[in-house]
Amino acid sequence: MYLKPSALNIDFSLAAYAPGAHNPPRKYGLPASILFCKECGISNQRPNSAVEFKHTETSKKETIRFDEQQVCDACRTAHRKNVEIDWDERKSQLIALCDRFRSRNGSYDCLVPGSGGKDSFYQSWMLKYKYGMNPLTVTWAPNIYTEWGRHNFDAWIHSGMDNYLMTPSGRSKRLLTRLAVENIFHPFQPFILGQKCFAPKMAIQLGIPLIFYGENEAEYGNPIADNSDAKRSFEFFSSSSEDNIFLGGESVSSLKANFGLSQADLTPYLPSDVRPLEQLGAEVHYLGYYLKWHPQSAYYFAVENGGFRASPERNAGTYSKYNSLDDKIDDFHYYTTFIKFGIGRATYDASQEVRSGDIERDEAVALIKRYDGEFPERWADEIFRYLSIDEKSFPQARKMFEHPDMNRQYFDALTNKFRSPHLWQYEDDEWSLRHQITL
Repeated sequence: MYLKPSALNIDFSLAAYAPGAHNPPRKYGLPASILFCKECGISNQRPNSAVEFKHTETSKKETIRFDEQQVCDACRTAHRKNVEIDWDERKSQLIALCDRFRSRNGSYDCLVPGSGGKDSFYQSWMLKYKYGMNPLTVTWAPNIYTEWGRHNFDAWIHSGMDNYLMTPSGRSKRLLTRLAVENIFHPFQPFILGQKCFAPKMAIQLGIPLIFYGENEAEYGNPIADNSDAKRSFEFFSSSSEDNIFLGGESVSSLKANFGLSQADLTPYLPSDVRPLEQLGAEVHYLGYYLKWHPQSAYYFAVENGGFRASPERNAGTYSKYNSLDDKIDDFHYYTTFIKFGIGRATYDASQEVRSGDIERDEAVALIKRYDGEFPERWADEIFRYLSIDEKSFPQARKMFEHPDMNRQYFDALTNKFRSPHLWQYEDDEWSLRHQITL
């Protein structure tokens, strides 16, 4: 019988986590040597963006590249933005692209996926009010809205944007999120799947071939070559078969047979068939290829032009208040990246702000040391209830878990299961990173 084993019952040896352990094992295919970028401070353990629906517990990660000067690709990309790129020429290319797709009767001529956060607000506003396009915005609903996240979504619509909001079944989303935590310690994965797949599906349904995302992932560490083209690869949101698709680390057939999910439950998360996208002549572009992207400026722009509201308190694990704040599960997403890769939310925020010229590296180091890895207490009880698989809602799926109820004890047991020994050590009843960033 198929059964998800309880993390509480896994024989967990601490020997590999002993201080001074020789050549400790590595999970996820991460680099053996831990390095920190000489310029921005990001770790070489940072995973690159990947095709989410291929992600399983045995997946190996491609990670950010460092050159011989120990400088990361994200910093080299930032240097190109500041020194090498002719942004006036890029704007001319954007105008030409818009003219090629622009409707002549005022009907929708491009799609902008987003949540109403600072970046999607900036994208849609610029396309509509500066470049004269007629964007349709599309949104994949968060797991659990924050108050300010919902305010920003509504403010986005009231700024003049039409919107399709996709809110999938709460039961299927809860179950897939729990499985993503259980199998791959990735609570954000079902949201990412929906977010990436929804816009191409709407493009097919509505016959709108032009889709705009914000900045290229190369701005944060994907290979520099990825930013040499304005277009986004179809591989992130399309597939020709369901045979090799995994959601929450489970195959489609397992989700149906073992967890009671139907084809209709899974359809919102599944990638598009690539063939209708090709027949439509769909093109997916990064607006950040054409406009010089600066996240902090996008925040101020959204405040001034749309009444964007930051979090009233800093986000858990970091010092910032305006990034990734729509969903209460965001805090746990960044905590899990800290456990798996030694990189928490403060590292992501601070290294990006160094590359953008907003802070210096020494300030980033201080912020990382102060906030990285903080446990997300503020909504923990609500998230644990959300991740619990109760019998009434999930009569079949509950039987598939040895420990269907989520609480702090079980979450901590899962946390330890996903720690890589080459990153973590255990001494005097405490966990700590073997290597930490220094000036």
